[in-house]
Amino acid sequence: MELTFTLDTLDDAAQQLLASAPEKVILFNGVMGAGKTTFIKALCRALGVGDPTASPTFSLVNEYHGRDGAKIFHFDVYRLKSESEAFDFGMDEYLDSGHWCFIEWAEKIPSLLPDRYSVVDLKVLEDGKRKVTLSNQ
Repeated sequence: MELTFTLDTLDDAAQQLLASAPEKVILFNGVMGAGKTTFIKALCRALGVGDPTASPTFSLVNEYHGRDGAKIFHFDVYRLKSESEAFDFGMDEYLDSGHWCFIEWAEKIPSLLPDRYSVVDLKVLEDGKRKVTLSNQ
């Protein structure tokens, strides 16, 4: 699946992606500033999160509650120095929980990823729009 969007159409793109993603563990790839966190915020809104959302750069994981108490976990593992740090804080348990898990910079934790997950690639286009491509592993 491939979508092009602007900030005005971001929420629609997030809803379309959630409807198309077969896995609840989703990895987000893109250069710094591509819009990974912004897109994840839109996904949280689409899942019914009413509380403010933010990047978990320093906390590593933020937990949100969506409609009907559904849990959503947002990870930013950019600052990790090793996979063992992620293992030590129980990342494998989060990933096996059956809840939505959105992960930025997942290339830092390849051996902790489940057998099946979705991947979102975000690219900034020349006109400032963003292109998101969803694939499955």
